[in-house]
Amino acid sequence: MLRLVLQENKNIKVVFNIGRGGIFNMEIWVSELQTKDLGLTARVKEVLFMGESDFQEIMVVDTYEYGRMLILDGVYQCSMFDEYVYSEMISNVPLYVHPDPRKVLVVGGADGGTVREVVKHPAVEQVEIVEIDAKVVEVCRKFLPEISTAYNHPKVQLKFADGVAHMAAAQSQYDVIIVDCSDPVGPGEALFSHAFYQDVYKALKPDGLFVQQTESPFFHQSLIKRLVKDVRSLFPIVRTYLAHIPIYPSGAHCFTVGSKLYDPLLVDTSKIPDLPTRYYNRDIQRSSFVLPNFVRDLLKQ
Repeated sequence: MLRLVLQENKNIKVVFNIGRGGIFNMEIWVSELQTKDLGLTARVKEVLFMGESDFQEIMVVDTYEYGRMLILDGVYQCSMFDEYVYSEMISNVPLYVHPDPRKVLVVGGADGGTVREVVKHPAVEQVEIVEIDAKVVEVCRKFLPEISTAYNHPKVQLKFADGVAHMAAAQSQYDVIIVDCSDPVGPGEALFSHAFYQDVYKALKPDGLFVQQTESPFFHQSLIKRLVKDVRSLFPIVRTYLAHIPIYPSGAHCFTVGSKLYDPLLVDTSKIPDLPTRYYNRDIQRSSFVLPNFVRDLLKQ
């Protein structure tokens, strides 16, 4: 059998499997180049959306292994297969570190998974979402409605604006800030800077804390070392925790907490209720901060 591969764009390939009787079948594959030498590829049932906003390329595909996937500028953002892991871990962990998280800010998170989890927390009274790209929200509401269910929740205020500028203008407003950003390229690059973390510190109340997704401990070590150093220069308590997310590079993903007062390692997990979650639970609240030796070594300054 002959395989003829046509490159549709930098992510999409169309494969024709040709037998003796002519074209046997056609396959569509989507790929993310996770490093310059490593990619993750999935076979596609259907390309649901392909377009551009003022900020980035947007694609939604339905795949055989991961279900529907959101892809921005060629980078996998979430999938129906595993989005609950990321959404539950970036939200519940910090919300149960803070004893009274009434006002929460989410920077980014256009798919809506994080805010879906935040509004479930009984102490939360108000959630502000600041997302730069209205087109991504529109696409997610149409093609990923199971994830973006909370945009009309009465606790939620959605603002389309630059998260960096919003943070620079905020002063002692939030109990918890969740930086649910994409990779440190394009629109997300400034959200990994020391200047941004200074503004995060300023925007938090005196006992506030923030969390940010901080990439793969295998493939983004220099980034993690640099940003943890930046956060430590501002916050007295800095902790990193892990989760397993198959579509992200290496499948291991880390998050970093900067806290003014509350230590994630001192949470009384017995007070955390049983939750209707698929990944997070009270034991993971504690165990996710138990790090392998290579990550501990990475975080030593």
